[in-house]
Amino acid sequence: MPGRSRYDGATEAAVVLTDPSGELRTVAYLLPRAPQDAGTGTPLARHQVAPDDRIDLVADRYLGDPQAWWRICDANAALDPDALIGPDNEGRVIVIGVPRM
Repeated sequence: MPGRSRYDGATEAAVVLTDPSGELRTVAYLLPRAPQDAGTGTPLARHQVAPDDRIDLVADRYLGDPQAWWRICDANAALDPDALIGPDNEGRVIVIGVPRM
C-alpha cells in the first residue's frame, strides 16, 4: 500500500560483496532520505505536547494510524520522534501534516 512507509518511493541501490565462503552476493539497500521541508506541507492540526504523550498515540489520534508517526516527524523536520515528544518537550506545539498520497 503506497504511502504507508517513510521510505516509500526511496531510491534503491546495491553493492556486491564477497561472503566468508568466497561467494559473491548482492546486497540491496535504500539510500538515505531527507525529511520534507517543514514549511511545505499543509497543516491538518497543531498539537501541544503533554509530558505523557507518545508519538504513536498522537499519530493514531490525528491520522488514524499509529504507524504514521513518521509523517509527524516529517511535518516538523525531525528524524527522531524523541525530539518532538516526551517530558523534555512539554508545552511545545508540533504540526500534524495532511498525509500526502
